[in-house]
Amino acid sequence: MDPFTYSPRGRADSASSSASRGSKVLLRQRLTQLLTRIDDMSSDDEASEEVTRSLDEAFQLCGRFIPTEPFRLHMVTWNVATAEPPEDVASLLQLDVQPPTDLYVIGLQEVNATPVRFISDLLGEDSWSHIFMDTLAPRGFVKVTSIRMQGLLLLIFAKQIHLPYIRKIQTTYTRTGIFGYWGNKGGVSVRFSFYGHMVCFLNCHLAAHMNYALQRVDEFEYILESQDFDISDTPHILDHKAVFCLGDLNFRISDHGLHFIRSSINSGRLHLLWSRDQLTMMKKNEPFLQEFEEGPLNFSPTYKFDRNSDTYDSSPLKTWLGFNGKKRKPAWTDRILWRIKPKTLLSEDEEDDNDEKASICTEDGIDEYPLHVSQDKYTSDMSYGVSDHKPVIATFTVELRKHFDTPLVHISPLGVWCGDHDALLSYTIQEDFMSSTWDWIGLYKVGFRSAFDYETFVWVREDDLPEINEVIKISVDKDGIPLLGGQYTLGYYSTNMQSIVGLSASFHILESKNAVLEGLVPENINGLNK
Repeated sequence: MDPFTYSPRGRADSASSSASRGSKVLLRQRLTQLLTRIDDMSSDDEASEEVTRSLDEAFQLCGRFIPTEPFRLHMVTWNVATAEPPEDVASLLQLDVQPPTDLYVIGLQEVNATPVRFISDLLGEDSWSHIFMDTLAPRGFVKVTSIRMQGLLLLIFAKQIHLPYIRKIQTTYTRTGIFGYWGNKGGVSVRFSFYGHMVCFLNCHLAAHMNYALQRVDEFEYILESQDFDISDTPHILDHKAVFCLGDLNFRISDHGLHFIRSSINSGRLHLLWSRDQLTMMKKNEPFLQEFEEGPLNFSPTYKFDRNSDTYDSSPLKTWLGFNGKKRKPAWTDRILWRIKPKTLLSEDEEDDNDEKASICTEDGIDEYPLHVSQDKYTSDMSYGVSDHKPVIATFTVELRKHFDTPLVHISPLGVWCGDHDALLSYTIQEDFMSSTWDWIGLYKVGFRSAFDYETFVWVREDDLPEINEVIKISVDKDGIPLLGGQYTLGYYSTNMQSIVGLSASFHILESKNAVLEGLVPENINGLNK
């Protein structure tokens, strides 16, 4: 089976897409009728009334149509079983797909977390984060944030152009291993506002083994209920407009024996296994699970494989302390689910000036800021063999109406920048937000990896917070400006929002004359390097 075969699309909307399409059809019909009436229009009152009625209906339909913009989301979940990353993850990220990706969300489980290795990773980025950043940064993707709890790692990347519109980033975690005291199992999550829409991503690793399906459900529910955020209108995971859950959920295939499961896989009759998938079975009795959607399991089970092969577990039967061992039955342990928050009408008390809402509806129930999620692909990549799990990939089209499209801060370089003299920049607060004297402006080389991957930085004005639309100029010491020059950009980092809320256009820094004298770059004479 081709690992990248498109599967049937699944769809979940915060506003009905079929209603939107129907409105467009009706609108065309009414306008056609209207044009016909105008052509035939006479002086009699009946024709005039018909035209008026057609106009009213057309304007009503126009009012119901809300334009949205599509964004592409690429998600990966992979239990890496303490392995080091492969040399190339390009296939996993499908870098050249069209339309291009806007957001990458990567959830890993069982990242090597031995004490020495974990402490080493705390001092710098782990090897998995490094390879994803090294692969995505040259293509204009920046790591927005990440969170790690022992072996659980969640990474968020976004196209650079989206950074000023990703705000209010928060992370949290929940331990469920060893009665909640150990973090080998549990969940880590990231939430943020994307163009004003509250979204949350949850990476889970639930209890293992065939007989613990109920415990897995309990752990999942506990994680959803216990995690909270310091955000007034979305304090819990399920308060967000869109929730995506990915991870090694560890659900197995019940009842069927090893031979039947493998025979069904080899013959391509995966549908024979769906009804005994534990997650599918549990959804029938658990209302909170029914709120989550999942695409069809049209790919082979992703666990358990011999490493560096496409062969399911072929290890010999073993005994341990007198107990008989057994081969693991293949299972869809690795899953990606999503949930759209049901529409709710706001009461008068809940309506305020905040432009970021979990859901805003008009009086007739039409969502003024809709968010639609369509799953385009749900598959696995069998080409990777470093783990006994295969990675699972899901791609989505997220259509939404932006709450805003203006960055909080406008920032730009002034004059010529060169390492031979101090430089000047200006910034302007364009909207009121929780700015701080701990905010800073970084100088980034084009292709930077994260908000902290700056060449140099300067603090914003320290004496007092600026007024809206006040133009503030700050000097940048020449010692922090790269001598070799190149293409750079400036970014305003908000400490309270934990994100870059303003980016300048890219600009060129000239090579330093001092660098030429010191031999750091060749001297250019009449277009020739000497």
